[in-house]
Amino acid sequence: MNNTEHHNEDNHEGHEGPIKTPKQLIVTVVLSFIVPVIIIFLLIRLVVSSDLIGAGSDAQTPEAIAQRIKPVAGFALVDANAPKVFKTGLQVYETTCASCHNAGVAGAPKMGDKAAWAPLVASGEDTLVTNAIKGKNAMPAKGGNPTLDDFEIHRAVVYMANQSGASFEEPKEPAAEEKPAEAAPAAAAAPVAPVAAAPAAAPAEAPKAEAPAAQTAAAAPASVDPAGEKLYKSMCFSCHDMGLAGAPKLGDKAAWAPLIATGMDTMVAIAIKGKGAMPPRGGTQASDDEIRAAVQYMVSKSQ
Repeated sequence: MNNTEHHNEDNHEGHEGPIKTPKQLIVTVVLSFIVPVIIIFLLIRLVVSSDLIGAGSDAQTPEAIAQRIKPVAGFALVDANAPKVFKTGLQVYETTCASCHNAGVAGAPKMGDKAAWAPLVASGEDTLVTNAIKGKNAMPAKGGNPTLDDFEIHRAVVYMANQSGASFEEPKEPAAEEKPAEAAPAAAAAPVAPVAAAPAAAPAEAPKAEAPAAQTAAAAPASVDPAGEKLYKSMCFSCHDMGLAGAPKLGDKAAWAPLIATGMDTMVAIAIKGKGAMPPRGGTQASDDEIRAAVQYMVSKSQ
């Protein structure tokens, strides 16, 4: 009998678990929640530690600071006697052609659409260049940018066509033209007209009569933001000069009146996000401030 009881006690002790008291059970349950959470947290810290080190420091680099404080409108000094530097096809496309060809506005073949470009490419490179220079249908001559050289237009046509299935060769730059050497001496040798021949009374009366007109002419440019006018003349004009694809034509007071009534913030938001056939930011990389300046410029010309 004693041997049987001793054997049962040994079996009971062999089946006991490590948790013997309620306190141990509570501690085990709590740790089963806390330990995995701590492990997950440490893993997350390990993964994102590279991003946390020096966070925000990029905003204080000289390049970032210079970008923030640079003026909206810029200028560059150009030597009038230096040889002309032609824009690349990509540059002409981005500054002039993109506003219509990015979204296929007013029937313009969309960039990269091989099916739309196929019949144009089949017509030949010379025909495409001629149409781009002279204009065709809704497309104005030189895309509406008369400052572009024929060679620059040629480059842009080849660039767009090659991006859309063609294999035209890049056109060669024309030879630089030499200016006549005698032009400067001839201008220097021009006789100087005598100053004393004019009556003394005439200069005194002319400024009084023309003073108001001169002041008005001088004050008018001050109200125009150069950045807005520059952006309009480089990109927005391609649609707004002729009212293409429903764009309100510059100077059309009736077309602009309901837009102006919505407020400047609403018009700027539409220009930034795009609406209808107009792509976001007019197909440009202009900043919000530049877009606002362009809208203000167009409104000033259409009130």
